[in-house]
Amino acid sequence: MSDLNGAYYGPSIPPPKKVSHSHGRRGGSCGCGCLGDCLGCCGCCILSVIFNILIAIAVLLGIAALIIWLIFRPNGIKFHVTDAKLTEFTLDPATNNIRYNLDLNFTIRNPNRRIGVYYDQIEVRGLYGDQRFGSSNISPFYQGHKNTTVVGTKLGGQQLVVLDGEERKDLDEDVVSKIYRIDTKLRLRVRFKFGLIKSWKFKPNIECELKVPLSNANTTSGFQFQRTKCDVDF
Repeated sequence: MSDLNGAYYGPSIPPPKKVSHSHGRRGGSCGCGCLGDCLGCCGCCILSVIFNILIAIAVLLGIAALIIWLIFRPNGIKFHVTDAKLTEFTLDPATNNIRYNLDLNFTIRNPNRRIGVYYDQIEVRGLYGDQRFGSSNISPFYQGHKNTTVVGTKLGGQQLVVLDGEERKDLDEDVVSKIYRIDTKLRLRVRFKFGLIKSWKFKPNIECELKVPLSNANTTSGFQFQRTKCDVDF
């Protein structure tokens, strides 16, 4: 349509609508404002909350452990072999059986003033080189604060032991010197008592490198067994 001046007026055209680029809840964005929105829109917010809770728990456990350590000030348990008596250690070359008779005494020192120790299991193993020739068990017991306990055990019998060339050479030298390089290992299951609280079980390994003279009615040696400190590995 046109007016008298020749201007043309067509049909009315609405302005274009603005296109919104924002995503709804079905999109991949996690821009949620609260936990309720997170549950409705995506799982990443939930994972974030769980992660923060785990961090908070870890921090609290660390603080609790530090407080316990400051209160009780734990010190390491000390193990010594105070006496060892070897009356037989012979290898039958035809059968590779070792006949042995070894008595051992250990001292276990708990230097802590506020910590007790439950020894639920103590297994003593005798080794020559890397080969185990015997084992025995010590009865479970509880050790109080600042206490030294003496325990003994006996390894006796015979056992098939296959020694390699170097170990066989060491044994020949020990037979001549009548001083035997015997190792003992203690495999433990222990729990610690902090006041009324008992810890979970630990499994430390105790290793003792010994030099034990052969002593019986037919042999004499000027070498005397020396008190030996054991290595403790928790």
